[in-house]
Parts: sequence; structure tokens; C-alpha cells
Amino acid sequence: MNKIIDLRTDTVTQPTAAMLAAMQQATQGDDSRDGDPTVIKLEALAAVRTGKEAGLYMPSGTMTNLVAVLAHTTRAGEVLLERGAHMLNTELGGLAAVAGVYYKAIPGTRGAMDETALREAVRPMTRNNFGTALICMETTHNGAGGAVLPLAHMKMVYGLAQQHGIPVHTDGARLFNAAVALGVSAAEISRHTDSVCFCVSKGLSAPVGSVLCGSAAFIERARPFRRMVGGNMRQAGSIAAAGIVGLETMIDRLADDHATAKRLAAGLHAVDASLVDPRDVETNIVRISVRASGRGAAQWSGDFKARGIAVSPADSVSLRFVTHRHIGNAEVDAAVGACREIWKSAAK
Repeated sequence: MNKIIDLRTDTVTQPTAAMLAAMQQATQGDDSRDGDPTVIKLEALAAVRTGKEAGLYMPSGTMTNLVAVLAHTTRAGEVLLERGAHMLNTELGGLAAVAGVYYKAIPGTRGAMDETALREAVRPMTRNNFGTALICMETTHNGAGGAVLPLAHMKMVYGLAQQHGIPVHTDGARLFNAAVALGVSAAEISRHTDSVCFCVSKGLSAPVGSVLCGSAAFIERARPFRRMVGGNMRQAGSIAAAGIVGLETMIDRLADDHATAKRLAAGLHAVDASLVDPRDVETNIVRISVRASGRGAAQWSGDFKARGIAVSPADSVSLRFVTHRHIGNAEVDAAVGACREIWKSAAK
């Protein structure tokens, strides 16, 4: 049986040999009680990489985002996010159901909130409302096909928030992809936010985890919320060890994933220009529209699967491809070839 080419997500990456070796040698302290040395090392390294004072390790990016909202807002007020944000559309309503806040979706372009709309949405607390409690950004922006927020936009958002005394959190699940695409350090991006989280389990290839980073006081405030939502872990040293290897050895190679994504976009564009504009591909995510084919995304996904390619529908007429270190030029070319076959069959 031929191996499936999995382009659904970069969370399918397998740990490297160096990660497996580090996991075997890791400490096994109880991180929820006294702290585990390997987890503490990962949190400290994450803080250094993001230019923050402290870090807090958790099982997932959804959890780090939720804990950040809880710690920033203390369960009251309005959260402003770009209308396509992952936190708003894919994290199952945790903002309201768990954090006890309500949200306002801000229109945007490629994940960047419209400045005028954002400024108009910010409001103070009055006797009739709690006011704006938090502003959130996302880079890279999943819903916008891996788009990278310009630093000038992040600076504007952060400056506006500071003027009004409002904290800012950034969902940086693929923060290091953004840094590589911009040619800057992750810390340069994180200058424009009070807190930031990133996943070690995506392109960095570790099996589990996300780290929330911010000031030392903020991270201490976040710790009991981590416990509240079930994020305290026991012998977490083994999985944290893989995250350390990811941060130490896997960041620079993310450029390879960006290159394969651009190759994929160019190939799909050559099949039909309506599928994707290669100029929109900045990192490792390629979103294509299959609307012009007359078939829905679910049918396209099934057609790809029949040809040994795993691809996720992004909505009813769009597919999302995500490149990672297990995807090279041969896999990309196979996906393009499958797309060409499906497109021809759809045209009949």
C-alpha cells in the first residue's frame, strides 16, 4: 500500500531522532507540584526566544489562548479580534463558554484588522458595559492562508491598546514561520504584544505542546487558570524535551516548508489560475478555491484521498494544504498531478 501524502496540517510531523533521544533522557519531575527541570528549561528558552520574561507550558495552542484570555481579562469585558481569527472560529466558543467574555469581530484584510474599525470598536468601561478588556492578533493567520501580519500593523495595534490601557495577546501558533518569512527574530514580533503563545507541535516537529509567554507577573497569574482548565501536567519532562530540541534545531528549516508551499501554489495555479494566486502564499499554508470547478470542497477532498493525498476542506468551496518537513518536491508534484486529474474530470 502506498504511503499517504498528508497535507492536512503540520501537526502530523513526527519527532526527530534527536527529539526521541532527548525524550528518553528527560527528567520525570511532577511539573504540577514542584516543577520539572526539563519543563522549566523549555519555558525559559521559550521566554528568551520571544523576548519575554517567562513562559508556561501547556498541552495545546487552544489552551494557551484560553488561559491568556482568562489571565488578561479576569472573566469580564469585550475581546476584539479579526473576524477570521482562529480563536473566534475554531476554538469552540471558549471565549464565552469558559472565559466568560464576549467578543467583537473586526473586519480585516489577510488577517490584519481594519484600523478604522478597530479604533471605533475600542470603548471604555461605563455603568452600562465592561468596555474593551483585550485585543487579540494572530500571526501567521490560519484563516488567511498563513498570512504574516506586517510589523507596522502590529505596532499600530499595540500602540492603540497602550493608549487605552488595554492588554494585547497574540496567537502565534506558527510564530516562527512568521519570523522566518519576515527575516526577523520571534522576539522582534513579540515586542508588539503583551503575551504571545506558539506551538512546538507544528512545523517545529515536537509531538505535544504550546508555550504561553509574557511578563513574570502575567505568567504567575496564568498558572492557576492553567490548572482550572486541566492544563497542569505530571511527568511532562519527556514531551518538553522534544520542544527544546525543536526550538534549538528546527526554526531555520521552516524556510524549506515555505519553499515547498510556494512550489505547490505555482503548480496549482498552472492547473487553473482560479485555484490560487501564488503571491498570496507567504509561509507553509496554501488555500485554494474550487468554486469554479462546480464541485464542493468535500468532494475534492475525497478525490484527493482516492489518489493518496490527504487534504482538508477549509470551507464548502476551499481546500487547505499545509507543508511540513515530511513534504518535499516529490510530494508537492504528486499533489499537483492529482489536482490536474481531478480538474480534468470535473470539466467533463
